Amino acid sequence: MEISREQALQYVKPHLKASRFDHTVRVVDQAVELAKQYKVDIDKAEVAAALHDYAKYKDVDEMKRWIVQDRRLPKDLLDYHHELWHGPVGAFMLEKEIGLDDVDIISAISSHTTGKKHMSKLDKIIFLADYIEPGRDFPGVDEVRQKAESDLDEACRMALKNTIVFLVEKGRTVYPDTFHAYNAFI
Repeated sequence: MEISREQALQYVKPHLKASRFDHTVRVVDQAVELAKQYKVDIDKAEVAAALHDYAKYKDVDEMKRWIVQDRRLPKDLLDYHHELWHGPVGAFMLEKEIGLDDVDIISAISSHTTGKKHMSKLDKIIFLADYIEPGRDFPGVDEVRQKAESDLDEACRMALKNTIVFLVEKGRTVYPDTFHAYNAFI
């Protein structure tokens, strides 16, 4: 199925709070810049970025049902904080609801919260665009933004490291795909 940036943004808008929609627009703009720089399909980057948070505010019980019922979704997601679920569940919701069938876009949406081993360039761009979009302000983000200008892999590694350290310092669990992604960049 073909979907444009504007169609994707209009589709997700009713499902997001205003501040999250603004974040999404910034992620799209950031993804376009990264896609241009690293020679990735700009249309795919726009659509994946526009749709990346589609399930962000979906009911936790509804997302849990998706994880339990869809054999493609890893069941170990249920052992981790539900904030992680919106990426993989949202990707498959979009597949069913709007006929999204581009495996590259589905993968990028699915892994944007955790990363994963063997990320494609598009996966990396959506993961990083979400992390460094201009509205983000937390320790280490400026260094990752600067590195993103010259080295996509190193910027992703830095973002993953920062995420892991943050979660460990807060006493929270870290989803295994995040460790696998970090290790793959080492």
